[in-house]
Amino acid sequence: MTPLVSIRSLKKYFPVNGGFFSNIEHQVKAVDDVSIDIAEGETLGLVGESGCGKTTVGRLSICLMEPTSGEVYFDGVSIHDLNPADLRQLRPKMQIIFQDPYSSLNPRFSVERIIGEAMTIHGLADRNNLKSKVKQVMDKVGLPSSFMSRYPHEFSGGQRQRIGIARALALNPRYLVCDEPVSALDVSIQAQIINLLQELREQENISLLFISHDLNVVKYLSHRTAVMYLGQIIETAPTDTLNKNAAHPYTQALLASKPSIRPDKAGKQVHLSGDVPSPLNPPAGCHFHPRCPEATDRCRVEPPATRRIEHQHTVKCHLHE
Repeated sequence: MTPLVSIRSLKKYFPVNGGFFSNIEHQVKAVDDVSIDIAEGETLGLVGESGCGKTTVGRLSICLMEPTSGEVYFDGVSIHDLNPADLRQLRPKMQIIFQDPYSSLNPRFSVERIIGEAMTIHGLADRNNLKSKVKQVMDKVGLPSSFMSRYPHEFSGGQRQRIGIARALALNPRYLVCDEPVSALDVSIQAQIINLLQELREQENISLLFISHDLNVVKYLSHRTAVMYLGQIIETAPTDTLNKNAAHPYTQALLASKPSIRPDKAGKQVHLSGDVPSPLNPPAGCHFHPRCPEATDRCRVEPPATRRIEHQHTVKCHLHE
């Protein structure tokens, strides 16, 4: 399928200043040469440990940050090369659901203003039809119109997240970044939000980048899954393929760490040594080699290339040449 969002060789380095003159002494390599595609109507799950760069990729993909290098194409257009006027025209098509439903909503705004402000700014509603437009969006996410005049502190976490989703949907986006949208919610509320996102994707044909730690949620929601480690994509595959036939040792360890309700049926355990290296000074060669149970001398000195091992299944590992 033709990609709606195409990320090519994307890098984002954050400078670390030090010394008497505050010179740049180091760089945090938050995103280090990432390339992925997301087709129209597709959900791509992005998984990995905390600090691996998942959120940074999501924000770069909708131009909330400027990359150090690389390109992000939306429907064939390089978004980081657009002038401010053209980028403003593109903004409604790219939206984000933030992780924290408590800090991502302005406590001084009513629900009507939270959802409707962007509609007004982008000319999708005016004073005469704003309430009806907001009501339509609230209906989509299961919020009664009587909530319009209320404020964020009056709602539960699940209701706040629905408000955040409604705000993202208000501009009829084609691409939606979901930055761990259920991690702060109770399990029962998580299920409601996940089902809501699934329904909205099917009804509106929205492309989703679903960032999460929860592999079970990603398995349920995503068509394909990309695994990230220390700023790099190390494996991508259709979600079913990845869960049945993971190729990279890190992916195998992630899948083995999933809790199971049937411990006697659980798969082989994979034990990793040490901690995640610092992105200030990533290891030479393969970034994963200090923790990899199958590392060789070559892994310590030579970075692996991304290789295709079957249809839509790629891996960045010397073991799969």
